Amino acid sequence: YILTFSTLFSGGYVANSLAIMTDALHMLTDLSGIILTLLALWLSAKSPTKRFTFGFHRLEVLSAIISVLLVYILMAFLLYEAVQRTIHMDYEINGDIMLITAAVGVAVNLIMGFLLNQSGHLHSHSHSHPHSHVPQLNSPNAAHSGSHSHSSLAVRAAFVHALGDLVQSIGVLVAAYIIRFKPEYKIADPICTYVFSILVVLTTVRILCDTGVIILEGVPRHLNVDRIKEDLMKIEDVYSIEDLNVWSLTAGKTAAIVHLQLVPGSSSKWEEVQSKARQLLLNTFGMYKCSVQLQSYRQEMSKTCTSCQSSSA
Repeated sequence: YILTFSTLFSGGYVANSLAIMTDALHMLTDLSGIILTLLALWLSAKSPTKRFTFGFHRLEVLSAIISVLLVYILMAFLLYEAVQRTIHMDYEINGDIMLITAAVGVAVNLIMGFLLNQSGHLHSHSHSHPHSHVPQLNSPNAAHSGSHSHSSLAVRAAFVHALGDLVQSIGVLVAAYIIRFKPEYKIADPICTYVFSILVVLTTVRILCDTGVIILEGVPRHLNVDRIKEDLMKIEDVYSIEDLNVWSLTAGKTAAIVHLQLVPGSSSKWEEVQSKARQLLLNTFGMYKCSVQLQSYRQEMSKTCTSCQSSSA
């Protein structure tokens, strides 16, 4: 990715083609995603400290915002140049270099799509079984099967994304072919910049929304708080849910704090209730960390207004 990005951006700069540099910018968003994934893996191995008791998972979110802002700054510069070219039309593009660079981009995306497609086929064949069965929720087989499923979905998602990059690269190649043999249609270069800038925004806006939810400590989109409350209330000896907080430390690492009130006369069963609540949050809803607080039943006291108290006195 680094080599391809450098080749496309340098080739676009030498050819004076904004379309190719915007295509390289889109590839920069993919490169940022890979770097963030590696950063998340590295941070997950670091132990929490006395000052950062949750660890350093939020650094992934911070780096995501910085990388997206960097992409937006570069994109704004390219869009400004595209507008200037559209208005004044006082620029020249080296059609030969643009055509060669665009062809390199198409070839790289073809190779990546082929490799991802082969990886997906190998993964599905190596983990297929002649007899289907439903493993238990907490069994090792269930976790093993789930990891294969998520891995397969990740490969398929990456393949679909590679197809999108390929379509964009083909668009650049078509524009390069037009400019090479029909220089009077050089307006195709800024037009591609406009289209690809929209694609970059569509690719990154989801990242900004997700990071915003994490920073504001919102509930992750894949979880339903009402559903969690309903399942907690189904636990035997739970009378009410006093409080429930759910938030994300970072993408894929959700934390929860719940405060439960036990039914009257069941204080001796608090360990069993706490264990069931923890299993529900950790195993069923996939929490990374959770804290379950319990209290015995306390009847709500009716509040008497001050005027009533003074009149009775």
